[in-house]
Amino acid sequence: MTQQPSNIGDLGLIGDRRTAALVTRSGSVVWYCPGRFDAPSLLAGLLDPERGGEWRVEGEFTPSRRAYLGDSGVLETHLDTPDGEVTLVDFMPYGPGLPRGVCRLVRGVGATLVLTPAPDYAQCPPLLEQDGDAVRIDGDCWLSASHPPQVEGGAVRLSIPPGESGWALLGDRPCGEANPETWLEATLTGWRGVAAETVYSGPYPEAVRGSLRALRLLTFEETGSVISAATTSLPEVVGAGRNYDYRYVWFRDSGMIVRALSRLSPGHNGTLGRGFLDFVCRSASGRDLGRPLPPLATVSGKDAPSVEELPLAGYRGSRPVRTGNAAASQVQLDVYGNILLASAALYRQTELEEHWPMLGAAAEYLCDHWADPDNGIWEEEEVRPYLSSKVLGAVGLERLAGLHPDPATGERWRAVAGDIRAWVSAHGLTSEGAFAAVAGEETVDVVAALYPTWGYCAPDAPEMRATLRVLERDWCREGLYWRALRERGTGEGAFLAGTLWVALYWTALDPARARRILETVLGYAGDLGLIAEEADPASGELLGNFPQTFVHAALLGVIAELSEPGA
Repeated sequence: MTQQPSNIGDLGLIGDRRTAALVTRSGSVVWYCPGRFDAPSLLAGLLDPERGGEWRVEGEFTPSRRAYLGDSGVLETHLDTPDGEVTLVDFMPYGPGLPRGVCRLVRGVGATLVLTPAPDYAQCPPLLEQDGDAVRIDGDCWLSASHPPQVEGGAVRLSIPPGESGWALLGDRPCGEANPETWLEATLTGWRGVAAETVYSGPYPEAVRGSLRALRLLTFEETGSVISAATTSLPEVVGAGRNYDYRYVWFRDSGMIVRALSRLSPGHNGTLGRGFLDFVCRSASGRDLGRPLPPLATVSGKDAPSVEELPLAGYRGSRPVRTGNAAASQVQLDVYGNILLASAALYRQTELEEHWPMLGAAAEYLCDHWADPDNGIWEEEEVRPYLSSKVLGAVGLERLAGLHPDPATGERWRAVAGDIRAWVSAHGLTSEGAFAAVAGEETVDVVAALYPTWGYCAPDAPEMRATLRVLERDWCREGLYWRALRERGTGEGAFLAGTLWVALYWTALDPARARRILETVLGYAGDLGLIAEEADPASGELLGNFPQTFVHAALLGVIAELSEPGA
């Protein structure tokens, strides 16, 4: 039986920029989807400790410490046993010509590793066959090792005698004659090359390193797309049913992530921006551009699958466990505004030439449909006039208008943006003068803290001052902020990205206050610097899918502003 982590933040992440695995403090691999982030899991003990599958260390031991090696995705875990220390080096080989899979190096006093695979989200029993010096699993995975692996029922046991080092690879091909130390060196070299794209010297260096690592690990290198999180169905509230699959690419989030990374990678702006727009264009290819882009896509730019529920027990009993995402069928107008805003921020006019068909279609769609109700940034089921969609539409059109090669088209876009602004002024304020979450209503939502960052208004505008007063009064507790949405009857944890957006707001007016909020969020990060979507201030636990790239991008944005002279 898998021992589920008491806190989601206790999980460590390894990956090869194609897929990822999660490792507990005690060295158990409890989540792994071979081949691609959103592929069916082979190990899902995180979501079902009885039958989900894991790769654990057997015996009596106490976790002592762990850390990543440099800026890589290689995780080293130390376990104290009665006979001495065992060191696990867990990584996914990353580099040309290397095998794909999860590699575990065992150093120290020896150990026994027990693999209990559970293919296809544990929906079918594993087929284990001895294949020479390896064990073949369901015909397309192999466990190769330094010492003979033994099949015992539905498990594979690998014993490394005391005083010996060893290794095992759960991979895409058998590797009997191998030197995994060379895979490790090549992998570290590959990660050094990726890390070299970002140069940072400023405050909160460890937080920056942790966030950059999370974003790199959750990037699908083939397309340059960044998934929202490595997991599905980790609950926003334990037992409340708000469990979703986040192993997809949200266009809005990707635009924010790329803008945050560009602040720390000025020499790579062109690469980052072009990768983002290439992915958006790939996703739009073959679609009727007179119809809305979906809010999200798979890492290859295809439509995300429809929702299915799996017969898994769920993290700490939190069901349902889902694959696919229903938001794929929604209309979220802010997606268009964010694509335009990100494009204008990352490119000069001449660099946008090949992307104008897609960008022009997105802008024209906004011009024709900005007044329509939509599902909003929080993917509510009910379509309504969410204000953040209108605001992003206005700033996106304004920013891109100045880059359009046809001045008349640019002027027409600006005129539409002016119409949106007039509508927001007439319908988008509460009786207290704050920006409403939904036009005509009194609720205020934390997304409004981003309006100055998007360029919609000044941070000291009366509407923003009123908005922050309401957020502080109604939606803040113990230094964290919540979303204010009508379909959240079961509640949710404090929203960490939104809390960081409030910090970002204060960087312009009160940097000391921004630092306090930032440090409150950092207090919830795990020992490896990884952060989930939400947190529970009562228990100190992280909640939701993990790690959440949206949160890490927001954190980098705050730190980038605090790094500016005078902040």
